[in-house]
Amino acid sequence: MAMTLLRAALTFAAASLARRPPAEALNATIATDGLSVRHGVAYGPASRQAMDVWRPEGAAVGLPVVVFFYGGAWQGGRRQDYRFVAATLARRGMVVVVPDYRLFPQVRFPTFIEDAALAVAAVRRAAPGWGGDADRVFLAGHSAGAHIAAMLTLAPRFLAAAGEDRAHLAGMVGLAGPYDFLPILDEDIRAVFASAADPRETQPVAHVDGHNPPMLLLHGGADRTCYPRNSLALAARVRAAGGAAEARIAPGVGHIGIVLGFAPLFGFRSSAVEDVAVFVLGDGRQPGVGAIKRARNCSSVVL
Repeated sequence: MAMTLLRAALTFAAASLARRPPAEALNATIATDGLSVRHGVAYGPASRQAMDVWRPEGAAVGLPVVVFFYGGAWQGGRRQDYRFVAATLARRGMVVVVPDYRLFPQVRFPTFIEDAALAVAAVRRAAPGWGGDADRVFLAGHSAGAHIAAMLTLAPRFLAAAGEDRAHLAGMVGLAGPYDFLPILDEDIRAVFASAADPRETQPVAHVDGHNPPMLLLHGGADRTCYPRNSLALAARVRAAGGAAEARIAPGVGHIGIVLGFAPLFGFRSSAVEDVAVFVLGDGRQPGVGAIKRARNCSSVVL
């Protein structure tokens, strides 16, 4: 049985790293009973400007809202493949929104960030109708999706162009994000950002001003796709500017393992689900996002 699970995990990882949709077998293990799902809610006219909305059935109104941006090197991914993330967080008492966004080569930087900003603006407008709290909207993302979430959190012009204000965000959670990755050595990735007049504009660390909402940056210590120094460098830069950020490094966890842990079968891979739940909800013992607001001198926690 253990070997079967290991093979499934490796298959999932290989598919993700090859920029193909994650294995459908993984989502087949995710129960959706007790959850309400709205598929394909449009936030713009393009086919990829749509999102799925998950919430617990019968839950009270005023739930916190998590907008999750998936990874895929800004070149792949689709919202349907992240049922294992959305369902798991929705069961913890959150409204979870998973948007698609346009990808390279159809678009280049910064269009995918602009799409994400439009999605967030649409979420804040619609949140009360979904039982969510428009004043408790958190951004989250894995890999390239964490980069997008960080850019929205740190560079206010993107949300402003969509008619929103980053001051309305309650917080941001990054999973294995690339935040400080110059020079860009991968030729495929370089093409995604070649449209930037100044390469520094593509880097979340270059936009830090200390006025961001609290950031929780989770990273696997064994990540060799996006090195943990990205989270450590961004947290340090935010704190130096007077902002609130915490980086947590999980020993032995890789790039895929940190998000794979959202699937119940692989919860042992990382503590990311619990970390996100405490950050967004608190748990009666820890004050969640408030702890990061106060812990401005906390650089990293080894889990």
